[in-house]
Amino acid sequence: MKTALVLGGGGFIGSHLVKRLKDEDYWVRAVDLKKPEFWDTFADDFIIGDLRHSHVCSAAFRPLEDVRGFDEIYQLAADMGGAGYLFTGDSDADIMHNSALINMNVLTQILQHKVGRVFYASSACVYPEYNQLDPESPKCTEDSVYPAEPDSEYGWEKLFSERMFLAFARNKGLDVRIGRFHGIFGPYGTWKDGKEKAPAAICRKVAEADKSIEIWGDGEQTRSFMYIDDAIETVRRFMLNNGFQGPMNIGSEEMVSINSYARIVMDIANKDLEVTHIEGPQGVRGRNSDNTLMEKELGWTPSGALRDGVEKTYKWIEEQVQKVSLLN
Repeated sequence: MKTALVLGGGGFIGSHLVKRLKDEDYWVRAVDLKKPEFWDTFADDFIIGDLRHSHVCSAAFRPLEDVRGFDEIYQLAADMGGAGYLFTGDSDADIMHNSALINMNVLTQILQHKVGRVFYASSACVYPEYNQLDPESPKCTEDSVYPAEPDSEYGWEKLFSERMFLAFARNKGLDVRIGRFHGIFGPYGTWKDGKEKAPAAICRKVAEADKSIEIWGDGEQTRSFMYIDDAIETVRRFMLNNGFQGPMNIGSEEMVSINSYARIVMDIANKDLEVTHIEGPQGVRGRNSDNTLMEKELGWTPSGALRDGVEKTYKWIEEQVQKVSLLN
């Protein structure tokens, strides 16, 4: 039986990854500040703790008596959220300090324990703002990251941590895979309270609305959103690949404006709502995953249509909104 350690295993992507690994008959330990909020964890062992603390990180890597060292490590733990959290500037110090500290603790433990391959979850936020000013033709090829100019401190921290993992690969023999996530969405993720990302936030607004919804900015900013199942499939294929270490985009090439995304959600909900554009943090004007490198190195690209994923996600978020309404 193979073994895996999922750091950040209580989060959205992490909890889905744990389930996938269990479906593949892995023994899985997950670590996070809390267990998944919206469904049960599938992990064999779940440690609730703060990976900023070295003793928690040490406990995470400690094998059980009947389980050898971990074959695979997935480092997804980070201080993160949606545009309302990442791009206001109010949390920059916490974001950079917390995530960098977690990664340094993790790498310290990797050197002290026998581990196999390591996946580090980076972000499309590493890409330069100057290549993402045109919403119709953003440039997000992996080699376009330099000269570096991310639009947020979150992006700067991710880029620094990428380099740190790659330095450990060069100097310490770490077997690493680095993936840059682009707008991953789906059920069982944060959908309210300020840390939700645009796909979930718009689904919630439409589910709650009778007449109108609000969108930050003019809504013509573009993004690509990848359904969670496709993201997990990409991660697994990447980890099973024996040569390429990345960095590599993990996202969809189906680019859409935020206004267009909102219309898709309203059509699924069968609601004809007015859209009011208001001031708010937006991030870059355009972003889209370029999967040329993925296809070259993995021989595969995700084929899931955006609407199919939105239908599943909206249905789940609508159910959550109805539950909250009944409680109130």
